[in-house]
Amino acid sequence: MKKIIIEDELIAKAEKVRQASAQIQLKSTAQKNRALTIIANHLLSESEQILAANQKDIAIARQQGMNQSLIDRLLLTPERIQGMSNGLKQLTALHDPIGDTLEQWTRPNGLIIQKTRVPLGVVGMVYEARPNVTVDAAGLCLKTGNAVYLRGSSSALESNKALVAVIHHALQASDLPVASVMLLEDTRHDTADRFFHLNGYLDVLIPRGSKRLIQTVVQKASVPVLETGAGNCHLFIDASAQPDMALSIALNAKTQRPSVCNTIETIIIHEKWLAEHGDVLIQSLTDAGVECRIDPSAAPLFPDLPVADANDWATEYLDKIIAIKIVTDVNEAIRHINRYSTRHSEAIITENQQNVRLFFQSVDASTLYHNASTRFTDGEMFGFGAEIGISTQKLHARGPMGLNALTTIKYLVEGNGQIRN
Repeated sequence: MKKIIIEDELIAKAEKVRQASAQIQLKSTAQKNRALTIIANHLLSESEQILAANQKDIAIARQQGMNQSLIDRLLLTPERIQGMSNGLKQLTALHDPIGDTLEQWTRPNGLIIQKTRVPLGVVGMVYEARPNVTVDAAGLCLKTGNAVYLRGSSSALESNKALVAVIHHALQASDLPVASVMLLEDTRHDTADRFFHLNGYLDVLIPRGSKRLIQTVVQKASVPVLETGAGNCHLFIDASAQPDMALSIALNAKTQRPSVCNTIETIIIHEKWLAEHGDVLIQSLTDAGVECRIDPSAAPLFPDLPVADANDWATEYLDKIIAIKIVTDVNEAIRHINRYSTRHSEAIITENQQNVRLFFQSVDASTLYHNASTRFTDGEMFGFGAEIGISTQKLHARGPMGLNALTTIKYLVEGNGQIRN
């Protein structure tokens, strides 16, 4: 009997969100913005119940031995809820891309063809411990006239249930259908597998989380996948890098929030810069609680540090651990990055403009930085209000995915009786 009830939840909610999709795409920008404002206000007025639910998830996580960096991803605070509310209000100020005419032309036979932006339809969101994704995904989808079916992880279930309850409460006071945002509460893996095959209900799946989660969705799903990527990100400190700038950026890119995907996992250092400033950098990282794993070529210079191996170059730690690679020039740095990068975010610190151009032309990643931290690869930081994820693929969308990434196109053709010979 229990299995039947669970299956009914999966399909019943899928049917509701599909029906809501047909309604929400007819809503005006003003109606969508009003709904986002109401949700933003309810997040604050009902924050106590959200925080109480989150503490249940945190308690279970600690009992199960979850590491501190993952607990940080799971944790909600009054400040983080305020941030989610602010993000929704920022979305209301952004241009609504739905209905935009991207191109228009007239054919010799008189047909007028318009290429316009339209919603994707129903977005299936598959994500792990971060409950803020619940609000980000809902906000971006609602602004673009999409409905969203959420499938979070068991570790954040109570938090996600509370957040969706608040969203539903808010939507009841808006012009948008409540079922525009639905949460699958059954977090079993076999139910997730069925979720990946909801063709006819879902138009696209967006996985957001670990490399393992993303690859599981890509490999198993029959619904089209808009792939986000893990973040094995690098910082290359070139020979001409200003020491204070390099130190500041390295510390920020590693320690500001180690558990997220735009944090660096490897620092690549030019051997000349290492000889002059390496001691200060490594001491600063160590003082900040970062475990440094040193390139074997530099191990004699730092006998107290663990030695990095090939696994370290390929690892997304999501923790206060960093691998340090030593190179002789920018070309060696580029080769290392292109071999081990997950194509997320890569940075170069240098005063050599020729090396900047080479780096920008040769490194294959969604976002490249010169003299800035990789922590800026983020929808809010890019001015998108929020993000549905960060795409490392090359089709449809790449980098932080904001409103435009949640649209597709439709051709509108105006005629006056033309027929094809």
